[in-house]
Amino acid sequence: MLRDPMLAHTQGSGISIGTGRKKWCNFIPIKILHYFMNKLCILCHYRSEISKHKGPPVFTQAERYKMVRAIKWVDEIVEGAPYVTTLETLDKYICDFCVHGDDITLTVDGKDTYEEVKKSGRYRECKRTQGVSTTDLVGRMLLMTKAHHSNTGSSDYQQHTDNFGRGPKGHSPWTGVSQFLQTSQKIIQFASGKEPQPGDTIIYVAGAFDLFHIGHVDFLEAVYKLSDKPYVIVGLHFDQEVNRYKGKNYPIMNVHERTLSVLACRYVSEVVIGAPYTVSKDLLDHFKVDLVCHGKTEVFPDRDGSDPYAVPRRKGILRIVDSGNSLTTDDIVQRIIKNRLLFEARNQKKEAKEMAVIQAMKRREEEKSKERAQAVL
Repeated sequence: MLRDPMLAHTQGSGISIGTGRKKWCNFIPIKILHYFMNKLCILCHYRSEISKHKGPPVFTQAERYKMVRAIKWVDEIVEGAPYVTTLETLDKYICDFCVHGDDITLTVDGKDTYEEVKKSGRYRECKRTQGVSTTDLVGRMLLMTKAHHSNTGSSDYQQHTDNFGRGPKGHSPWTGVSQFLQTSQKIIQFASGKEPQPGDTIIYVAGAFDLFHIGHVDFLEAVYKLSDKPYVIVGLHFDQEVNRYKGKNYPIMNVHERTLSVLACRYVSEVVIGAPYTVSKDLLDHFKVDLVCHGKTEVFPDRDGSDPYAVPRRKGILRIVDSGNSLTTDDIVQRIIKNRLLFEARNQKKEAKEMAVIQAMKRREEEKSKERAQAVL
């Protein structure tokens, strides 16, 4: 029997590329759970635990905790939760059951981290969202290709990312790359559906919001706090526009992936997908914008050399917001590049453990089949 109120926890290392938690696809089960639960508690691991069992996290402990708190469907987080989930942990935080995706999670010595709660019947499983993996995101940064952008495709890119950090003994279905296909249902799941109310201050911000990170969270939180009744609209630029002013192979995440990342933030009310780079009078009038905000990062000119914020600047509604956090997407990419060998080794070790589990499962199934055949005879 479930306790009242009904509680669930989903466990993870927090929002961390290096441990599979920086992907928007992890938000989908959180959103679904929040719909059915009275309260959703997220258990986040210490950095040392993640490094021991999975590999180096990209974000610091404090960064991960704050990013988890910024997810709009999370009611509570527990800092420093043990990597192996036990019944004692569930009871301590008054959780009825724990939830994880259908990929297996193993300790450093290859044991199932959910073995105890599975045996007790207090484990629930949800299907992983296909389309983006940690391996894929890291591969995009290191390979410096543009094939992941919304209007391009490359079999060579797919082959390179699929081989990134792969071990010599085969390919695990839990550590790999698959193609993400955006659907209207995914967007509906993430959208709040809330319209601006009388008295709301409608605030517009625009950008790439690539690899949605703690710098973005701090900026959006600062914007949100500018009003007692904020309604924050984020204008996301298309991939080709971002690449024009950022260069290299940016954005790392395409516009479909970035949309869901931003929609999951509790400080965001609405997202304009493919917003124009220049904030025009038509845009301001259409959304009835009261305030336009930009961070301390550089403002690049539009294609014709004009100031993209000229209109709100003339109207006196442009505000430069200092969030106190200077972290950028470039900084995140540099963290990954700096630790490339560690991430490759992480993927190889992870896949080797998973392949060992798969082989053991196959052997058990073969033994059961033989036993059933002998019983018939």
